[in-house]
Amino acid sequence: MHVTAVESTTLATIVYDELRELLRLEFCSQAIYLYWGVPPIVHQGLRDAPSKGRFFNQAIRGRFPFQRVSPGSVDGAEALSAAER
Repeated sequence: MHVTAVESTTLATIVYDELRELLRLEFCSQAIYLYWGVPPIVHQGLRDAPSKGRFFNQAIRGRFPFQRVSPGSVDGAEALSAAER
């Protein structure tokens, strides 16, 4: 399992389980989401991206099944996913 604290205005922590292809993202809003079926190349791309938020929106958001596991702030919920509504 890879745990990475990141400097980002969108994300605080990235946790990745390569065996299960499970990505856990903690947003700066304190909302925590799990994403399933995320290939290692996408995880690496997120870790290496100069803009974590932009990469999330282009390569992860709306592309993988997910579950919200903590509420976080209302603002964070609005910024995450229209697919949830």
